[in-house]
Amino acid sequence: MSPAPRLEAATAGEALLARCDALAALTEEPGRLTRTYLTPRHAEANALVAEWMTAAGMAVRVDPLGNLIGRYEGARPGAPAVVIGSHLDTVRDAGRYDGMLGVVTGIAVVEALHRAGRRLPVAVEVTGFGDEEGVRFGATLIGSRALAGTLDAAVLDTPDRDGIPLRDALAAFGCDPARWQQAARRPEELRAYLEVHIEQGPELERLGLPVGVVTAIAGATRRAVTLTGMAGHAGTVPMDGRRDALAGAAEAVLAVEAVGRDHGVVATVGRIEALPGAVNVIPGAARFTIDLRAADDAARAAALADLDDTLAAVAARRGLGLAQEPLHENAATPCDPALMAAFAAAVARAGLPVHRLMSGAGHDAMAMAAVTPVAMLFVRCAGGISHNPAESITAADAGTAAAVLLDTLLQLAEDTPG
Repeated sequence: MSPAPRLEAATAGEALLARCDALAALTEEPGRLTRTYLTPRHAEANALVAEWMTAAGMAVRVDPLGNLIGRYEGARPGAPAVVIGSHLDTVRDAGRYDGMLGVVTGIAVVEALHRAGRRLPVAVEVTGFGDEEGVRFGATLIGSRALAGTLDAAVLDTPDRDGIPLRDALAAFGCDPARWQQAARRPEELRAYLEVHIEQGPELERLGLPVGVVTAIAGATRRAVTLTGMAGHAGTVPMDGRRDALAGAAEAVLAVEAVGRDHGVVATVGRIEALPGAVNVIPGAARFTIDLRAADDAARAAALADLDDTLAAVAARRGLGLAQEPLHENAATPCDPALMAAFAAAVARAGLPVHRLMSGAGHDAMAMAAVTPVAMLFVRCAGGISHNPAESITAADAGTAAAVLLDTLLQLAEDTPG
């Protein structure tokens, strides 16, 4: 009988961080990490990760959307797969763990199985999604939506800032865009999707915990708001006769903050602009964005309804026009209860308190939920900082996450009929 697969957290953590460092060296911009979809640096990242996958005993392929997939076959060929994945693309001037940590952690788990000569009742697939961030083509989750079978064909005609459509970029990358639908997986081919990811927030650090079990990925509403008043001379229009759009926007921004607090959701104004934008002109128009997120769609809807009433009242009281343009709408993605329980049990067996938390950021798991049950494990990151070169985790925490993931995988395999 083959020995039980083992993964020493301390040793594994150092190796995981070293691999993230190696991937961070593959950048389009000297001095800062930027690796966008279907670029030469993306190809180099796929090649490097493919080497690690092959050494871990996986059969490796690149699908028609440029996703890198390594498969460690189960005891029975063709068995449904537990997919472990995350993304290999980055934002501009990125940190080195967002996305990449999840891919290399999956490889570490398969390496442990391979060393022990262990085949499970399920196959294990590690996927490095080509695009999650949406930097190059503006559409997020391209890789995982293709795999889940929910990618809109219109995305293939979306150009990058140089005017290159996605379908042409795929062809230049060596993929066949005519076969894009063949990237989709059928539900019966999959057992589950598991993703390890840095938290991108401060909660685990505040609690002194290395890992946490994600309950849901927040749904999000984004809008562009325009308030229209009357521009005028800053020195001649009396205060009681003004229709100052920026002053109205200032009140609206505070209303967004208050709605977030009152409804237990997160609400942000990330961009604001005054027009015409001269120092001596009363702003005749103001534009700003709203980003509102919640793990509970009902709570998000209630917050939006409250906010709509407040914005309308601000505009009416100040004599301003109000227009709102929808930018993005995405429902919350709850994690699968059984998979959450499996992660929680593995965390407890590691001798750690089990903490559950939601994800305010989007992840590939959102797309994968359309085709298979999903769950996520968060890893503590310093200061909650992400999408920033200051992104930082410890080897100990990375190793703990890898050990918990391996334990969870083995439990899922044990619960799978042979």
